[in-house]
Amino acid sequence: MVSHMATDTAPAPEAKPKSFMGQPRGLSTLFFTEMWERFSYYGMRALLVLYLTAPLLSDSPSGPGLGIDNGTALAIYGAYSGLVYLTPVAGGWIADRMLGARRTVLWGGIVIALGHYCMAAPIEISFWIGLLLIALGTGLLKPNISAMVGDLYTEEDTRRDAGFSIFYMGINIGSLLAPLITGWAAARHGYHWGFAIAGIGMTFAVIQYIVGRKHLQGVGETAPDPASTKQRQRFGLMLFGVVIFIGLLTVLLGFITQGGAIDNMASSITIFILIVPFVYFTQLFRRKDYSAVERDHVKAFVWVFLGAAAFWMVFEQSGSTLTLFAENVTNLNVGTFAVPAGWLQSVNPAFIIIFAPIFAALWTKLADRAPRTPMKFAIALFGVGLSFAILIIPMSAYQNDGTKAALWWLIATYLLQTWAELLLSPTGLSATTKLAPEGANGQMLALWFVATSVGTSVGGQIGKFTADNPTNTFIVCAVITFAIGAVLAIFSKRIAKLMHHVH
Repeated sequence: MVSHMATDTAPAPEAKPKSFMGQPRGLSTLFFTEMWERFSYYGMRALLVLYLTAPLLSDSPSGPGLGIDNGTALAIYGAYSGLVYLTPVAGGWIADRMLGARRTVLWGGIVIALGHYCMAAPIEISFWIGLLLIALGTGLLKPNISAMVGDLYTEEDTRRDAGFSIFYMGINIGSLLAPLITGWAAARHGYHWGFAIAGIGMTFAVIQYIVGRKHLQGVGETAPDPASTKQRQRFGLMLFGVVIFIGLLTVLLGFITQGGAIDNMASSITIFILIVPFVYFTQLFRRKDYSAVERDHVKAFVWVFLGAAAFWMVFEQSGSTLTLFAENVTNLNVGTFAVPAGWLQSVNPAFIIIFAPIFAALWTKLADRAPRTPMKFAIALFGVGLSFAILIIPMSAYQNDGTKAALWWLIATYLLQTWAELLLSPTGLSATTKLAPEGANGQMLALWFVATSVGTSVGGQIGKFTADNPTNTFIVCAVITFAIGAVLAIFSKRIAKLMHHVH
């Protein structure tokens, strides 16, 4: 029998919008995009210096490399990493003033994928083009995908912090898995296979971003502050001027040093990177509309910047100096298995996943009793300096009689660096946003990226000039970080006073 529908039937309840771990569904799109992007970047980074320094002719399974000496390779790595952290300054402007975050992230992902595939081709010029494309694409993607995560939430949404925690877990998952997979591929089938796998990872990122962007609910669809035609032209001229400046400086260094073109370009990029913070800070200090408190905040941020640059100078050498230490100095045999040197790049993200919740719980428990930002920075600098200081012992032993270092030396180094990172990185980013004067939040965040850029490029130059005696690399870096850490500790109360209410 067919029953009749009652006329007073209650309307069906509205379906709740689908969520991702209790968060807006759009977070899943950004989570997996960032996870695969970090997979591609750290997968390539784990192999970069090894490929640069591998002999031009080699019978090893990894195949031939570019045969570049260690010092030049370290300088190239430092300049390249510095460029990766400098380009987000331009990438943020393009998203805010021209394309909107959503399209900027898409174009960034496509450019990065092309860069990895260029590196996968066994042609030297293609390799250098690929490196440049990855640096430019990362500048488009990196700052804007984080901004889109924030835009998924209203200011009152209590899920915001948890959402960022989930997002950053994606970063660490990608960073953890990538060196294991690309390192294995390079050890078995050659470096170019490793680079190709990094490209496949980035392709996954682009595909899933396109498929999942319908969940972003309009976030990043338009530029929030469109630039006028004149402003766009000025921006283009500025970028053109930067390229011309680096090119002319490279030629000039060629006449002065008689060095190779790539080496001179790495030095030119480093010099340019060192100029950038002076320009930014000059603009900030010239402002006449800041209150006395805001001026104090800018003065305090100078110390935050200096401490961060010193920290990243050491920390970012995990992909260069420490990779060469693993490859050349460390006994990588565990029983009958030879651990690929690139695998050690997964140690830090593994430690981050373990210790990040512990540090978060510690700061929550300590609350106002926790050390203030200057003292946290000082402790972090002592920690990262110690991570290099302890390597003086096995490095000296290897130089004296060829004794290989035990694997635990590097694991201890990465553990110290992880603890230091958890002290400095989230603290510094938080302090940067709080110290920013009214209307200068973008400039201050740009300077936070620039601090990393300065540190990584300077670290590359230190590695270059001490490459003949790597023990000196560890000594110089340890002394610099200990010295700046000591200054921050001694003047921590004075710096804290300049920070006023910012903890």
